[in-house]
Parts: sequence; structure tokens; C-alpha cells
Amino acid sequence: MPNGKPIKPTSPLVGPIWETRLTQIMKNKAIQNDPSNESPWYSKGLSFECTQCGDCCSGPGEGYVWVTPEEIVALAAAIGMSEQQEEFERKFTRQVGELTSLVEYSDGDCIFLDPKSRTCSVYEVRPVQCRTWPFWKSNVKSPRAWSQAAKNCPGCNQGRLYSLAEIKTSLEKDNGDF
Repeated sequence: MPNGKPIKPTSPLVGPIWETRLTQIMKNKAIQNDPSNESPWYSKGLSFECTQCGDCCSGPGEGYVWVTPEEIVALAAAIGMSEQQEEFERKFTRQVGELTSLVEYSDGDCIFLDPKSRTCSVYEVRPVQCRTWPFWKSNVKSPRAWSQAAKNCPGCNQGRLYSLAEIKTSLEKDNGDF
């Protein structure tokens, strides 16, 4: 580089080839540095089998199980309250800002977690938040976060291997609130 300026090829045959190759190298670098092209740490999948232990449904402390109007209708039907929608909402839900959450018992357990059997009494119609556990953004953001979730959930790293595509489908349902 005389005088700090790059040397350009003078041959008309070398010039276009050199520019094409340089453009190709720059594009490859951009692709390599694009975080959207990186495979997530769980690209080979993650194992999970719900043991219905109820640990993900219980306290301590206040938590949120966000529900949509459609989920509220399904939950009310599941416990025989289809005709008492308003009563169901008063008894089993609460407003948190603009969102609706299920209520908990005073010990932090979900209102639908049976205290004796420790199983979900509405398992077949449980909300999306419950259906997508443990594949939440907060749980798969790093191997360490997954390990922490596994400490609290005996179903993590057990049972069926969920593919990357299946995990991504669950993550798409997580709007950041879980």
C-alpha cells in the first residue's frame, strides 16, 4: 500500500474478478456476523416430559398465568361454568393492567392446581402459557437458564426430544410475558 492507498489491479481481466471476489468476501462476512444466522445453543433439540408434578403451577409468591378471552371461555366450559362467564371471570381471573391472569391461592399455587393430587384440574384446556412450558424465551435464552429451569422441573431433560422447529413454534407463542 504505497502512500496508504490500496493497489488496484490494472488489467481489465483481473479488475472485475478482484471486485467480484471482494464483494463475495464482504457478503460472506456480513452473513457470518448476522446473529439471525446463528444456530441457538439448543439446535439439536431439548428433552421434556411433563410429570404433572405441579411444580410449575405453584408458588411461593405471586405469579401470572396470562389468559386470552378464548382461553377463559374454554376454562369456564371445562369446569361447567359456560353459562356463568361473568361469575367465572370474577372468581378465577384478575386484571393486571391491560392483561388478564388466573388468580392463585394464598400460597401462590394456581387456582386450578388441585391441592391434594397436585395435578392440573383443567390440563386438557390449560392456557398457552402452560402448554408451552418449559419452552419459554426466559428458559432457553442460555444453557444456564435451561439448567435453572431443570432444577425446578423434573420433566426437563427427560422423555421426548423436541426438535428445534417444535421449540421455535412454542417460542413464537411467548410474547415476552412468560
